[in-house]
Amino acid sequence: MGKVYVFDHPLIQHKLTYIRDKNTGTKEFRELIDEVASLMAFEITRDLPLQDVQVETPVATANSKVIAGKKLGLVPILRAGLGMVDGILKLIPAAKVGHVGLYRDPETLKPVEYYIKLPSDVEVREFIVIDPMLATGGSAVEAINSVKKRGAKNIKLMCLVAAPEGVEEVQKYHPEVDIYLAAMDEKLNSKGYIVPGLGDAGDRLYGTK
Repeated sequence: MGKVYVFDHPLIQHKLTYIRDKNTGTKEFRELIDEVASLMAFEITRDLPLQDVQVETPVATANSKVIAGKKLGLVPILRAGLGMVDGILKLIPAAKVGHVGLYRDPETLKPVEYYIKLPSDVEVREFIVIDPMLATGGSAVEAINSVKKRGAKNIKLMCLVAAPEGVEEVQKYHPEVDIYLAAMDEKLNSKGYIVPGLGDAGDRLYGTK
């Protein structure tokens, strides 16, 4: 079973408070999402393998380390996932970015893929699927399905806030996927919103209703 990591770093928790606040405007909300994504990227890459290299400093030869050629791919779920990509790329500029778009079928209420574009070397990349909200889990499950269908073998899921129901849904269909969160919230309400959550992340990022 994949693990669930909830990042309790004080900076992440501090910024998440202002992301939740309904009085936080679009500009500040966007900036805070960007900052928290960077901080989460710092945590999510903690286990990247290193290799030894030598480098000439102005003083002497130093035995040092670099990341051992692991290829990363970021896959934001459109549209809200886009708000987290730049923050991650600040720390991992060599990562390639794919995209997956889903819409909810009005009759079945199930998410349906309408767009996907991934880097060409899918099989050798470790992918991080990104969405600020993990509510019912339907979109995350379908996005991971979409990436797997194209040949991805190593996938992580990164979200700001999650409901326990969404985590359970992802673990049911993708038990090997590790889930990285800034907060595990209380529950879903009758409309499928995370409680206490932060509202609709896409609307708050882009100023739409």
